Amino acid sequence: MSNKVVLIIQARMSSSRLPGKSMLDLAGEPLIYRLLERVKRCKQVDDIVLAIPENTDDDILLEEAKRTNVEVFRGSENDLVDRYYRAAKEYNADIVGRIPADNPLSEPAEIDKIILHHKSLKSAGFSSNLAEVFNNGYPDGIGAEMIDFSLLEKVWKTEKDSFKREHVHLNFYNYDKGVESDINKFKVTTIKCPEEYQRPDLILDVNTEEEYKFIKEIYEYFYPINPSFGIIDIIKWYDSIYTK
Repeated sequence: MSNKVVLIIQARMSSSRLPGKSMLDLAGEPLIYRLLERVKRCKQVDDIVLAIPENTDDDILLEEAKRTNVEVFRGSENDLVDRYYRAAKEYNADIVGRIPADNPLSEPAEIDKIILHHKSLKSAGFSSNLAEVFNNGYPDGIGAEMIDFSLLEKVWKTEKDSFKREHVHLNFYNYDKGVESDINKFKVTTIKCPEEYQRPDLILDVNTEEEYKFIKEIYEYFYPINPSFGIIDIIKWYDSIYTK
């Protein structure tokens, strides 16, 4: 059986909480460029696709994808289930990886780990180390979600709620409530975060101006000395500054 993994990154310029955040500067390059730069180091991913709306405002994201030699799919702005489904179908995905474009500290090794875990499952399901799932201990923003294409297709065909169609993960797992969306239809699984960086208190994505300033501070400190810096580096830095 084929297990082609297509990592799809959703991005748009019209974010409601922090408009244009994909193009905010991180150590001399846009946030979306930094994310793509990191995920290209993944070893278990077959294709990387930047999935963006068809709006002209989002053309600038197309240019960033070209600069990093990443494929682009353009689709619905608000129906993210449809955007993911059509992108996955176009690139013949068996396993659909999902990362929001506001995770510029994605950890390639952790993405590879959740892919290998998902491939080991005996039935279609949803796997995540994107944030804390079932007390796995993960920081928010270094991993990814994996969804079997057959499961995504089922949601695409049956889900009518516009809010769930805009927020893909809610069809599988609600991070805020810590519960599966429907345990009778599929299995939700995760992996345990290594003890040295079990820090679910750390939020490493960008939804607000304050969170952007925090991530910018991390990039400005690390990127000039170590462009491949990782979560252990971040935790040591964070604890030395913020937990004294």
